[in-house]
Amino acid sequence: MEKENILIRKFIMNHEIIIIDYGLGNVGSIQKALKRININSKITSNLEEIKSSQKIILSGVGNFKKGIENLEKMSILKVLNEKVADRQSLILGICLGMQLMTKYSEEGKINGFGWISASTYLLDNKKIKVPHNGWNNLSVKKSQLILKDIYESDLFYFNHSYYIKCDNHNDILATTEYGIEFVSIFNKDNIYGCQFHPEKSHSLGLQFLMNFSKL
Repeated sequence: MEKENILIRKFIMNHEIIIIDYGLGNVGSIQKALKRININSKITSNLEEIKSSQKIILSGVGNFKKGIENLEKMSILKVLNEKVADRQSLILGICLGMQLMTKYSEEGKINGFGWISASTYLLDNKKIKVPHNGWNNLSVKKSQLILKDIYESDLFYFNHSYYIKCDNHNDILATTEYGIEFVSIFNKDNIYGCQFHPEKSHSLGLQFLMNFSKL
């Protein structure tokens, strides 16, 4: 019986979504959103739990440089690099979490993870109001399961001052217009990123998180 319980606990651990806590993410809101659609999740900074995970969410609100520094200081970045390089886990970056996956950011003039051939730039506050705060739609460039039952007329919630430009158009799943056209969803192999906040985007955001859980 005890052996069976251990196997059950391992099964649950390996099939829940790990939400990484590195001091800058709105992790509680994401966990509540996942709970609403009956998806098991755990907020953690424990390296062993991250290593054993199959699906990861890296959210973030705040400064790019501080995000890199926190992840490095907590040794989480090293673990993430190992898991991503080996394609052991699916990972979704949300807002700052997405931007951290790029090669470089104007915010802090610092290198990112470099997982995606892309860079992060400041929105032009001389032409548009910054931050981009509110509801906006997606222009879908490539159909994928993560976009199941999501359409171009659907609105998602954005709150950001920096935007992403991808070097490879094949990595772009969707873009959004706000003064310029920027990347709102990208994907390369097991790596996904979204600039909007699915946890604040009501039923459509829940649909997006549900789609990620089923990949």
